[in-house]
Amino acid sequence: MSKTKIVVEYPLNSKSASIVWGLIGNAHGLGKWIADYVDENDGVLTFKWGEVWTQQDIRTSKIIEIRENSHIRLKWDVNVSDEDYWELRIEKSDFSGNINLIITDHVNDDDVDYMRGVWDDNIERLHRVSGL
Repeated sequence: MSKTKIVVEYPLNSKSASIVWGLIGNAHGLGKWIADYVDENDGVLTFKWGEVWTQQDIRTSKIIEIRENSHIRLKWDVNVSDEDYWELRIEKSDFSGNINLIITDHVNDDDVDYMRGVWDDNIERLHRVSGL
């Protein structure tokens, strides 16, 4: 199935890249807003949605590139091509001085709108838990 690259930009209420990095650059931070639980083992992040006493959705993603206070690029275990990555990137707005979170994802053509909604929901959760 063909993939489409989507790029979405979300403004955050922070001028500190290190604060935002604490929420995107490690399992603990990602576990606050992307999934219910996130663990890291040897560069592989395991994401779990749902409680342990119910059916859980579990996915793993390998860290393929990481630059502190800049970006983290990952590849889901189900993706064969190295071009099918997802990335969380920090950029400072020239206009406001605040940090923007740039999310790049590669999704199936028929899932583009759905995945944009998933990222919107994730960012809403990020705002709620962090105040950013």
